[in-house]
Amino acid sequence: MKRLYILRHAKSSWDDASLADFDRPLNDQGVGAAAFIGELIAGRGMEPKVIISSPAKRAERTAELVKENIGFDVPLTYDERVYEASLTTLLKVISEIPADVDSALLIGHNPGMEAIIRCLTGEIQPMSTAALASIKLAIGQWKAVDQGTGTLEFIIRPKEEMEREALVDGHR
Repeated sequence: MKRLYILRHAKSSWDDASLADFDRPLNDQGVGAAAFIGELIAGRGMEPKVIISSPAKRAERTAELVKENIGFDVPLTYDERVYEASLTTLLKVISEIPADVDSALLIGHNPGMEAIIRCLTGEIQPMSTAALASIKLAIGQWKAVDQGTGTLEFIIRPKEEMEREALVDGHR
């Protein structure tokens, strides 16, 4: 069994209309959400052994913030194929994860993140910015990843989670 975490990059800034899509940075809300997701991954005992990210600026910064806040050392690589990737390309990237790695975090963009969840699990789930999904894969090696090989365990949407935590904190 393998576990794949899917993370859509955090909220990006549209302040500079002259920037190419690839070069858009995170906005302040996105910076906070990415750090929050890193803390949440650590706090809930998720342990991705590798992080693979799109090199687009907003995904790259999301990956850096997650790694900084995750609480343990994890290798981070950037794969240009993840930016604007088709479903076929995402499956290829996942299939190339080393066999000895049992869990991985993939950071990318929509519509690819929603498409890979649907392909692997059969579930249609919206992936808002900084949303994190966990998929349990019924495979022994990453090269066996294919349509229908996964089960969606959960999706965490940071806005909802932060509101829930604020509500709980307000009642303590």
